[in-house]
Amino acid sequence: MSSVLYDSPGPRAKQRNILLSVLFVVLLALGLWWVWQKMDDKQQLEWALWEPFTTSEAWTTYLLPGLGDTLKAAALAMVIALPLGAFLGISRMSDHRWVSVPAGAVVEFFRAIPVLLLMLFAYEFYVRSTDVSSEDRPLYAVVTGLVLYNASVLAEVVRAGILALPRGQTEAAYAIGLRKGQTMTSILLPQAVTAMLPAIVSQLVVIVKDTALGGVMLGFTELLNARSTLAANYANVVPSFIVVAIIFIVLNFLLTSFASWLEGRLRRSKRGTGAVLAPDDVEDNPAAIPGSMGTGAGGAI
Repeated sequence: MSSVLYDSPGPRAKQRNILLSVLFVVLLALGLWWVWQKMDDKQQLEWALWEPFTTSEAWTTYLLPGLGDTLKAAALAMVIALPLGAFLGISRMSDHRWVSVPAGAVVEFFRAIPVLLLMLFAYEFYVRSTDVSSEDRPLYAVVTGLVLYNASVLAEVVRAGILALPRGQTEAAYAIGLRKGQTMTSILLPQAVTAMLPAIVSQLVVIVKDTALGGVMLGFTELLNARSTLAANYANVVPSFIVVAIIFIVLNFLLTSFASWLEGRLRRSKRGTGAVLAPDDVEDNPAAIPGSMGTGAGGAI
């Protein structure tokens, strides 16, 4: 069986793929063994370095508060950046130049600046121009930098998702008398969300990881910053890095798993029932036809 992108592998290709897979597993095992040996030579596998993570003090005093600040900053940035990005993406597609040009300028400007610089500029702004307390200033700066950068990226994701839809969707909406705003909110956006979801989730994962920049440069007490304090107390730099890396992996895995579940649920909800209707049923209840106007604007076009 062939695919649109490639032909199904033959016997020789299958043998070659198996050989490459075995070779990769062997090289991976050798790499892990080398890392293990190096850590053992540097005495990084001694139980004394890992024992603090079996006590509640290391978690309640350092890691869990740092994780809480990471989640707080990431959640605030997500809640603000998602609607702002959608607004900028839709505004950039406006027929009115006085709307699309400023929106495009904002997106291109903030997307071109490294997020760390945005955080530093935001921190200086809050220092010089606001009355935000010194305790809250790092959080405000981190969230501001994350929102400005990621909203600009998400704006392009939204615009690309909408433009990827078949043009017939828009034309059919106009044919039944919908205005452009109604077409966007009732037809295009609901369908584009499913297509955009993987890219949106990838950007949300970036938001979670980029909170660490605030800990490095602004003293924000997120997870990575809390790790440095823990490592200074227990003298276990490498083990603390490994534990924090595992926490980030688990956190982002949960986020992507939830997004995959949500994407599958959205796709299943848009499928027709496949039921065969009698002519009388169709006449009495046109909404029962899968893809008819009665099933929602998304299925009508």
